[in-house]
Amino acid sequence: MADIHIDDFYHDCAHILLRLYRVFPRSSTLYVDDIIGSYEPDEFGIPHDRHLACFGSMIWLGSEGYLRYQDTIRQDAIDQAVLTETAFVRLAGLTLLASAPETDPQVPPSVAEQQATLAQQLRNAVQSQSATNIKQVLKAFFTNSR
Repeated sequence: MADIHIDDFYHDCAHILLRLYRVFPRSSTLYVDDIIGSYEPDEFGIPHDRHLACFGSMIWLGSEGYLRYQDTIRQDAIDQAVLTETAFVRLAGLTLLASAPETDPQVPPSVAEQQATLAQQLRNAVQSQSATNIKQVLKAFFTNSR
């Protein structure tokens, strides 16, 4: 049986980290619906399991020291979220992933450096919509950021 919930976790983490990286160093409010889309609560008002899993990913990233946030907004969002130094340095740093594309000698060095960052590798993995690629990049992120 496939561990789809783990693939969802990696997918959520990728989107959360990239959203915060995009606005760094500003704080922002991260809504679950902005990460995974809208999932209707059940007839009793209890959020969908997928919604709760994404919210749990946000909280987990905070408890593991990858992001800080001021407060939660019910189970819908985290408020005033920002990447920690650890996460920012890791995302902005150069990656040595085997899947990293070869550098084109025609590309200016500043562009080549940006393309070699873990953040860019994560963007490429998300754009490819490959759960395997996303998982590979995030495993490198989590492994090397301690």
